[in-house]
Amino acid sequence: MIYTVTLNPSVDYLVGVESFQWGATNRATEQAMVPGGKGINVSRVLQRFGVSSESLGFTAGFTGSFIKEELTKEAVAHRFIETGGQTRINVKLQTDTETEINGKAPEIQEKHIDELLQQLDLLTTKDILVLSGSVPSILSTNLYQQIVERVKRKGVKTFVDTSGAPLEAVVEAGPFLIKPNQQELEDLYKQKVTDIPSAVTLAKKTLDKGVNYVLMSFAGDGAALVSKDDTYVATIPKGNVKNSVGAGDSMVAGFLYAYMQSMDIKEAFRFSVASGSATAFSDGFCSLDQVQSLMQEVSIEMI
Repeated sequence: MIYTVTLNPSVDYLVGVESFQWGATNRATEQAMVPGGKGINVSRVLQRFGVSSESLGFTAGFTGSFIKEELTKEAVAHRFIETGGQTRINVKLQTDTETEINGKAPEIQEKHIDELLQQLDLLTTKDILVLSGSVPSILSTNLYQQIVERVKRKGVKTFVDTSGAPLEAVVEAGPFLIKPNQQELEDLYKQKVTDIPSAVTLAKKTLDKGVNYVLMSFAGDGAALVSKDDTYVATIPKGNVKNSVGAGDSMVAGFLYAYMQSMDIKEAFRFSVASGSATAFSDGFCSLDQVQSLMQEVSIEMI
């Protein structure tokens, strides 16, 4: 079974405004509210691929109820822990320049963390755990590291997509896969990435910590997959980018899906890149048919 953890989910309020003007009354041309959070996104994409998963993490108040109701509609299983306060609302303004305002995390206490750890203690070697998204500032930055160390003792493979201090800490625990983008890799090693080869050099440093795979995305410049045995570089299919939200999460879901289907690593990487691109070219998340049709446009080279 696949489990995804989203410590800091959100209700994403998407607002489209033409010719936005500061200090004036602007009227939305379109709007929508959707469940947000990177782990939740991974579960939603997996569901579109026909793969079951269970979403874990924390929700609160009426906004948390909205997330659970929407996931139930999509047949995404969930077992969130209820905390005090309200799950945050993130406003994503879609106009000439995309602008985001991210809300604050709800009240997460030590007892809530303990309850989450008790849930994770039930995982077995047959399970895969995805830790994705930010760690709320009220929690320890090494929480992901603690979780990875805890579940690795039971043979659970962990996929991690985070940034900043939580990424720096979790690398020390040697998760199965991490997925940094260019900025996150630069922040991790305090070095500038000038091209994909320089990114690969930095990524290889994490392998010494026990990381098996480093899946990296560089927007329109391509992607790379680094392991102890091989390094692959991919070109991104050409298309009209409509949606930057969830493309990286789709890459994680795509690699995970392909891995579960026992594809070889090269083809799993190809499927992952196609998944991220298919979401970027769509108004919402990608479908399995869209990904499969894009796979032939993903060129992969071993370096």
